[in-house]
Amino acid sequence: MTTVGVEEEYLLVDTISGFPAPQAEKVCMAAGQARCVGEQEVQSELLQAQVEVVTPVCDTLDEVGGHLLRLRHAVGAAAEEHGCRMSACATPPLRDGRPVAVTDRARYRAMVAQAPQLVAEQLVNGMHVHVGVPSREAGVEILNRVRLWLPVLTAMSANSPLWDGHDTGFASWRTMIFNRWPVAGVPPVFRDAADYERRIQHLVESGLISDTGQVYWQARLSERYPTIEVRCMDVQLRADEAVMCAGVVRALVSTALAEATADRAPAADCAPELLHACMWHAARHGLGDTLIDPSDGERRAGDVLCRLLRHVAPALDAAGDTRQVTALVHRLLRHGTGADRQRAALSEGGLPAVMHLIVDESTTP
Repeated sequence: MTTVGVEEEYLLVDTISGFPAPQAEKVCMAAGQARCVGEQEVQSELLQAQVEVVTPVCDTLDEVGGHLLRLRHAVGAAAEEHGCRMSACATPPLRDGRPVAVTDRARYRAMVAQAPQLVAEQLVNGMHVHVGVPSREAGVEILNRVRLWLPVLTAMSANSPLWDGHDTGFASWRTMIFNRWPVAGVPPVFRDAADYERRIQHLVESGLISDTGQVYWQARLSERYPTIEVRCMDVQLRADEAVMCAGVVRALVSTALAEATADRAPAADCAPELLHACMWHAARHGLGDTLIDPSDGERRAGDVLCRLLRHVAPALDAAGDTRQVTALVHRLLRHGTGADRQRAALSEGGLPAVMHLIVDESTTP
């Protein structure tokens, strides 16, 4: 069975004001001392109001969900010890205008020197899904095939409509913020693994990026693990929504690997400007409007999700994930994305209701 692992980034917010709380070092230390947390499972991020968690390598979605709940509860308890709350939202609904301290690491200091305003506004939290691949050559084949589905994954996971106390009009404002870095967005098509490595090395040698960690494509090969890493998704309000995303991503990767192994036709190509626009459209509307299916144009969002489920059905069946993932996708279509629910809370009770929503749902099973 193909393995899967998840990284999630959370925002720390002040218990009283709701503003980002720069307490990451203290929270990480307190969470790391909990008996249920392993070494390096909770880490600080670029800004001191952010915390990242990393699950172990998992074989099943039940394992993924169990680890995410364990880590979310550990971070939540540690945050409360230091006067703040953990919230699984991809952008902060509120900010007080003051810059959040940057974590004191050489790599992060270099990023501040490179792009100070981008770092100041990098209070964005994503979900990264790692799926095991047999080789980097196979990983490139998979990248070329899953890239067309990245806008759909972005729309499904949209959970960042608010910024500085107002509705941005985008379902995933995090996507728009992240796309301002030099190497970001949907990855290009690669001829093979050598082409992938050569092009990344050229970016580093040119000085445009300081290291391979600044390759912020929405899907890439991991430099640390034998995995493909899909990074386009906002962090999810609920742990079971994260499980849904992990199951869909694993099924997409397994489907792409099966197609490549069977020597089927090469991955479908798509004009880069069209795919870029599809991503913009997905970030703008989430599932609240149409989605642009690169293969056959504009369609209702629900129809595109049904097509996605049909595409990955054999992989879901093989992993034993069909019932769980299908039920979660159907619930998503009924109840909406995290962005939809944040907007509903804003309409009903203003920003206090939004903060209540994101704090409470962050540790909901």
